[in-house]
Amino acid sequence: MITGGHVVIHSRDAEADRAFLRDVLEYPYVDAGGGWLIFKLPPTEVAVHPTDGPQSHELYLMCDDVDATVADLAARGVEFTRPVTDLRWGRLTGFRLPGGGAVGLYEPRHERATDL
Repeated sequence: MITGGHVVIHSRDAEADRAFLRDVLEYPYVDAGGGWLIFKLPPTEVAVHPTDGPQSHELYLMCDDVDATVADLAARGVEFTRPVTDLRWGRLTGFRLPGGGAVGLYEPRHERATDL
C-alpha cells in the first residue's frame, strides 16, 4: 500500500534551499546522512491538469490566508515573484528559492482533499 509521497526539488544551490526550508519555512526534518535533509511537509494534495505542451511538475504550497502568509514570509526576507492574483479557484502568488527554483503559494477556494 502507498503510504505517502516524496517531492524532489533539483537545485543549483541545494544547501541554500535546504537552509531556506529549515530556517525560513521552519519545516521539521530528518538527516538521511551526510547533510541530506528530508523535510516533513504539511498535508499535500496532487492534481492532474491536461496539457498540449510539454509535460511538467509544479510545486505549490497552500495556506489559509495568503496575505498573512506573504507578510510573514516577506518579514523573513522572502522575495515574491508576482503580486497576489485573485483567481476563480484561489488566491495565488509565488516566490523563488535561493537556488532559483520557483514555488507557488496559494489560498484555495476549492474543497481541500487534505480535509478527507
